[in-house]
Amino acid sequence: MALLRLAKEYGKGPIQIAEIAKGESIPQKFLESILNDCKKMGVVQSKMGKAGGYFLIKPPVDIDLATIYNHFEGPAAMLSCVSDKYYEPCEFGRNEEHCGICKTFKKIDAQTSAILKSTNLQSIIDEDQTGYYK
Repeated sequence: MALLRLAKEYGKGPIQIAEIAKGESIPQKFLESILNDCKKMGVVQSKMGKAGGYFLIKPPVDIDLATIYNHFEGPAAMLSCVSDKYYEPCEFGRNEEHCGICKTFKKIDAQTSAILKSTNLQSIIDEDQTGYYK
């Protein structure tokens, strides 16, 4: 939610962390941790001083959900036997090449990854019909 707030205000200058925390109902200390991770990810920067705060350093259209999700959660995979990063053999000892569950979840994993890669912060704002991010 904080990144969407920054995306909504993209190009308008920094937003103070207290304002983001209050507007998004996120504890400020927790938000500081999240935004520091986002700085490491290379999508957010901060500016010190009275007119300081946080801002996106990339246009919202260039920040996809796969980048965000993978940074915080690791690659999306529902089963470890289909995970690229956290692979573990099937816990039931099944041959994964022939396992219907494994094949199905590989398809789900591929579709989930494709959706995350094709969805960016700007597209979420554009899709929003609540008016919150307009």
